[in-house]
Amino acid sequence: MADNQLSWKESLLVYRHPRIAAMLFFGFSAGLPYLLIFSTLSAWLRDEGISRTTIGFFSWVGILFSIKVLWSPIVDSKKLPLLTDIMGQRRSWLLLAQLGIMLSLAAMAFMEPTTAISTLAKLAIAVAFFSATQDICIDAYRIEAADKTLQGAMAASYILGYRSAMLAAGAGAFYIADWSTWNYAYFTMAGLMVVGVITTLLVAEPKKVVDHETQQLQQRIVDVSDKIPAIPVILPRKLIAWFSTAVVAPFVEFFKRNGVLAFVILIFIAVFRISDITMGVMANPFYLDLGYSKSEIASIAKVFGFFMTIAGSILGGLLVARFGLFRPLIIGAILVASTNLLFAWMAIQPKSLVLLSVIISADNLSGGISNVVFIAYLSSLTNTCYTATQYALFSSLMTLPGKFIGGFSGMIVDSTSYEAFFLYAAILGLPAILLAIYLMKKQVNSNIQVENVSNT
Repeated sequence: MADNQLSWKESLLVYRHPRIAAMLFFGFSAGLPYLLIFSTLSAWLRDEGISRTTIGFFSWVGILFSIKVLWSPIVDSKKLPLLTDIMGQRRSWLLLAQLGIMLSLAAMAFMEPTTAISTLAKLAIAVAFFSATQDICIDAYRIEAADKTLQGAMAASYILGYRSAMLAAGAGAFYIADWSTWNYAYFTMAGLMVVGVITTLLVAEPKKVVDHETQQLQQRIVDVSDKIPAIPVILPRKLIAWFSTAVVAPFVEFFKRNGVLAFVILIFIAVFRISDITMGVMANPFYLDLGYSKSEIASIAKVFGFFMTIAGSILGGLLVARFGLFRPLIIGAILVASTNLLFAWMAIQPKSLVLLSVIISADNLSGGISNVVFIAYLSSLTNTCYTATQYALFSSLMTLPGKFIGGFSGMIVDSTSYEAFFLYAAILGLPAILLAIYLMKKQVNSNIQVENVSNT
């Protein structure tokens, strides 16, 4: 996790790397389904007269993204019949997940929230499951396809594609719904998943590198597992061996490498995006309740915000390449918490498209910076032998607290006000700022100790 610094020119040139192009399209494939089961779905439900409390509970569908670590070892190690032999481990699972997303979104397009809310919820769960599986594969591909010096730029390219998809799933869906129906909008979004399918078919399978120290650790774990008595049918020897190498080894390796600090790192990951995710559940209902039309939301919150997010993503990638990880991490954490205060102020102001544009710009710029920096940080924590499983652990922790707390966001707004809710969301961002500062100090002290040892 060393903070290697490049010049501004060298930082900019990393975007010329050819592996970055694929991440643009994978980012699009990952970003498309997310809003369709999150804020765009919230807008659809609110537009159909569904209560804000129900909308808040609907956001719990996203918890599947936060528990994907439970099935990530399977995606990381198990082969799909025939498909894996033809396409490789990452690409075969990617294709399966993308087809699942496409079919589930198409099915959602035939639902009516007022009469089939239960079925719509089940289909949203299916989209979330396949989308989380796709994320496992894409994250593993991104980390395995390029070394750590390129991870900031890889993350920026990914977010450019991701935000482009969110523009389609946000503004695009709003425009189509305004012109036609929400059902037609969702059917169109299902068709756009072909972008991910084509990319998966065209890219090469990344190489998986296992260092000698990891091989030794894995062998020791296998040796220990061999001493566990097998129980035919219930606990066969093959299952014990697989569980040891695919599930136990990734977590043992992470804690062995980081020691006691591993617990602090995991807590930091868990709290970094609480403020952002909690606020996001009520964003579109907030705009609608303030009196903005769907077209105005699409034009400003989605289209205009898109360009600010891309600017923030590019800037975040440059900051990581130029200054390393921790200083940009602290900046990102401060910005994310602070923008919630702007929304709290906006809640007591009269309707103004100019005000909406300014606050949306600030929110998306800060979000772009913080997301790129945080993705690069999480990537730096993984061992390429266990990329999918370890990164799934980190990204699961990253979203689980925010998703859970966000489920109560509608209740908070209904019982208090939007102003109080956004102040509450801002306060939730304080622990991330403090922990980022702490981890930077630990990193600096660790570097000083290494230098002292080298000098002696």
